[in-house]
Amino acid sequence: MFGVGSFLLTDDRRFKLYMAGECVAYVLRFASLGSPTAVASASLSTLRSLLALRTRSAWVAAGIVAASLAFGAWAAQRAIDWLPLAASCLGTLALFLLQGVPMRLVMLLGTSLWVVHNAAVGSIGGTALELVVAAVNPVTIWRLRRTPRAAVRGAAPGAPRP
Repeated sequence: MFGVGSFLLTDDRRFKLYMAGECVAYVLRFASLGSPTAVASASLSTLRSLLALRTRSAWVAAGIVAASLAFGAWAAQRAIDWLPLAASCLGTLALFLLQGVPMRLVMLLGTSLWVVHNAAVGSIGGTALELVVAAVNPVTIWRLRRTPRAAVRGAAPGAPRP
């Protein structure tokens, strides 16, 4: 619910807040599936989404990407385990460094990695959810292109204005 709801939003700040809620739901889901790298990635993504509400610092983004890669080095057991980590790194760069349409396009790429991962680990519900997100996100991108200033309202403090 949070995931689909976040991708329906055109306001970047609200998008990030809902994204944090989605990440918490993922932590719980992947813990029940016994997927430690997905749990680590989703936990870090929760923190990332909350921090992205407060800052657009490239240094903070780099720190979170480094932490994601460190989690991967520690927890990844198979090649498929790297997909959630790659999605998390893409999401981090998007949430901290981009806004509006570009942010959502990078998040869509991360969604595609989650679709593949969820299908591979047997998460039918997770796969279905990400497919819905993948369908909703382009609609929101279209809405943002129609009204480009909509996303700027929710930009992080200090974010550049177009």
